[in-house]
Amino acid sequence: MTIADAPPLVAAAADAAVRWHPGGSFRLDQTMFPLMRGNADPSFAAHANGYWMAFTAPSGPVALRLSGGGHGPDSFVDAQAWGPGASDAVAGVPRLLGADDDWSAFDAPAFHATLPRRVTEARRRNLAVRLPSTGRVVDSLVPTILEQKVTTLEARRGYRYLMYRYGTPAPGKAPAGLLVPPTARQWLAIPSWEWHKAGVGPQRSATVMRALQSAVALERLAGLDSVEAGAKLQTIPGIGVWTAAEVVQRTHGCPDSISVGDYHLAAYVGYALTGEKTDDAGMIELLEPWRGQRQRLVRMLYLSGFRKPTFGPRMTVQDHRHH
Repeated sequence: MTIADAPPLVAAAADAAVRWHPGGSFRLDQTMFPLMRGNADPSFAAHANGYWMAFTAPSGPVALRLSGGGHGPDSFVDAQAWGPGASDAVAGVPRLLGADDDWSAFDAPAFHATLPRRVTEARRRNLAVRLPSTGRVVDSLVPTILEQKVTTLEARRGYRYLMYRYGTPAPGKAPAGLLVPPTARQWLAIPSWEWHKAGVGPQRSATVMRALQSAVALERLAGLDSVEAGAKLQTIPGIGVWTAAEVVQRTHGCPDSISVGDYHLAAYVGYALTGEKTDDAGMIELLEPWRGQRQRLVRMLYLSGFRKPTFGPRMTVQDHRHH
């Protein structure tokens, strides 16, 4: 769709715009949530006038604003984009917002009957959620690598530092401070001492550098199915099951990939399904009856509001930037 396809007042304010109709109830906040790297993500901002994202589309950098949602068949999302990549961005909005995300297998009566009550209740209350698909592998891969084997706080602090140093201001009418993440070439040009200042150890920075040497091939993974894309990611040294799963959840809206190796997930799933803590092997065993839909099930567990018990002190945040 082009500017002409959008409502006149919306189209007049942007380089490209579109109004997308999901065909049913739609929750923009729940759908976009997995894409945010915390509330201070420099490339993603939630404002009263909508959700803003900045990224590099095939034709150039872009700022994209999404607003709307609603209940029933008349729900819609207005997308406005500014910058050289505006047309590409609005063309990708349906996929981004889960137009291809099919919950029919999950909601089928026979499958639904096997789900834990906590999950079925969460699904009943959250029929408007979709799994998003960005299709942007590099933008998902770099911050995910930064999250390997460290706390979320450490990883996001390092990502923000690098974004503020090497990101570029979003084009058009984007909110002040919204940044376009570095391109693969720009990430590769970051010197080793800047990674150190960001608190990113040499193992993680080396994995980023190694992966981005094949950035063009990485972006082609968006055209593969999520299983094949995840397998190919794992052929890169330093990228394992956890990293690949975290990436394809965002880039492909994968309904099944599970973040094996996550510091919290196995225990969370164990407590949610059995009332007891478990490890990765135990989590995989617990989720096996729902293979093919395991990520949807985990998403519903989170949306159920369940919180696992907490015991003792949290993991200590390490800061080696000044060593």
